[in-house]
Amino acid sequence: MLIRRATPDDAGTMSAIATATFIETFGHLYPPEDLEYFLRTCYAPEAQREELQDPRKAMWLLENDGVAIGHAAAGPCGLPHPEVQADDGELKRLYVLREFHNAGLGAQLMDAAMDWLLREGPRTLWVGVWSQNFGAQRFYARYGFAKAGEYHFPVGNTLDDEFILRRPAGPAG
Repeated sequence: MLIRRATPDDAGTMSAIATATFIETFGHLYPPEDLEYFLRTCYAPEAQREELQDPRKAMWLLENDGVAIGHAAAGPCGLPHPEVQADDGELKRLYVLREFHNAGLGAQLMDAAMDWLLREGPRTLWVGVWSQNFGAQRFYARYGFAKAGEYHFPVGNTLDDEFILRRPAGPAG
């Protein structure tokens, strides 16, 4: 297994793994037209390339024998919470294909993202998580995240009930 920082040349691969993991995890929740619209607008190669070219953001690919099986993305916090500050960071995505769950790979991706988010020292970090994704909520709690709010995340015309989790700035490490 290899975790590496993605580059703009990885836009197609990032699009494919982001699409595959989102469908596998959440695809059953949405009408087909809402899912298709979300994937086309958010996870298309062009959208991924734009994010990969943004120096304020970073993405990682988890690869098994050169094949993407997971990914993570981080950058400035864009969650709708009144206490978000301009220098706060956000874990924007972290997904591993189901067949590779429970092997510690999500933690390795999380560690890579956390190292990058905290590279300049402690700061408040945020993550949005679907309100019914209890496994992810437990996972983030192990990293010091706790519920700080709620919001609606649009997937096409569907609005998901999401929790906003926050990890206060503290000593590095």
